[in-house]
Amino acid sequence: MSDSPLPCVDDLLAAAARIAPHASVTPVLQSHVLDGLAGAALAFKAEHLQRGGAFKFRGACNAVWSLDPDQAARGVVTHSSGNHGAALALAARTRGIACNVVVPEGAVAAKLANIVRHGATIWRCAPSIQAREAMCAQVQAQTGAALVHPYADPRVIAGQGTAALELLHSHGPLDVLVVPVGGGGLAAGTRLALQALAPQARLVLAEPEGAADTARSLAAGERRIDFTPDTVCDGLRTTLGAPNFTLLLGKAEVVTVPDAATVAAMRLLWQVLKQVVEPSSAIALAAILSDPARFAGQRVGVVLSGGNVDLDALPWARA
Repeated sequence: MSDSPLPCVDDLLAAAARIAPHASVTPVLQSHVLDGLAGAALAFKAEHLQRGGAFKFRGACNAVWSLDPDQAARGVVTHSSGNHGAALALAARTRGIACNVVVPEGAVAAKLANIVRHGATIWRCAPSIQAREAMCAQVQAQTGAALVHPYADPRVIAGQGTAALELLHSHGPLDVLVVPVGGGGLAAGTRLALQALAPQARLVLAEPEGAADTARSLAAGERRIDFTPDTVCDGLRTTLGAPNFTLLLGKAEVVTVPDAATVAAMRLLWQVLKQVVEPSSAIALAAILSDPARFAGQRVGVVLSGGNVDLDALPWARA
């Protein structure tokens, strides 16, 4: 996807119109209790209540409905450990086309079940980026399917940014917008939304300490992606994409968060908001609570990115 043009604000606005018949306009949740703990006014965009249980449906839907009829007839393919695969399968189903998902060994069972439930054909591979990309290329060669990269596809980036676009329309203006970062699809799309509607607002990215390639990359001014992830946030173990890095460089702050703080925030969201979100989503609140001076007294948007939790393996139950 590195040869594709970077998405722009016009692509974001086109994505919003394209996915409107299919994606949910998710609610915004607020809590005086959490505001008090944070020392800020928090507005939670509940993307864990999006179709498929995560914001990923937005980008997948935009990519699927961007295909011309000849491309669509051959279906789509991606590699994913969970949420993007399920989202693409669901988006493909809205258009009545085939979906192939390359899944690495060790994927979270609840997320794998979502992919299967939405009708995708599963292809297994070893748990490495190289193995995933190699299997994708093999499936493409066999089927002619169009590749929809989980985070580096400009259509996906534009679609993911529509969550922030909705939040800014309904609950702006904001001083800060906090989103999780893994591959950077949501982060880069959110950057486009802020550029369009709130250029004065700061973008803060929440990243696990055990997978902090975005923090290193933005600090160095070049991608530093040679690392082995070690985090409970399974959705944030991917490396920052090249177009995502370009869109974020000089435009975002990063807060790195220990897993223990993320698990505590996940439990807090359950207790206070009565919402079940996955660790890769709860990290956004954890970033705020771990660095309160950065957000004190401000209007803060928070994207709760996904809720596909394996209830048989809750992280505090294991602890």
